[in-house]
Amino acid sequence: MPKYYEDKEEDTRACAGVREDFKACLLQHDCVVKLNPSIECLKEGHCKALQTSFFECKRSLLDTRSRFRGRKGY
Repeated sequence: MPKYYEDKEEDTRACAGVREDFKACLLQHDCVVKLNPSIECLKEGHCKALQTSFFECKRSLLDTRSRFRGRKGY
């Protein structure tokens, strides 16, 4: 689940919870902390489940069938 803090503004954009979790997961890995954040860190497979969830959530925004099914993600 997303980590919410009291002093932080609530993000009302679509897929905000998945985006926040994906960002937090990436920032915990040495590849991003020591090196430049680049596409190479994503290719190594870190946070693959959250990356897939974020992609599915963003894709559901463009899917016209989501009017009936609702957005994916949280």
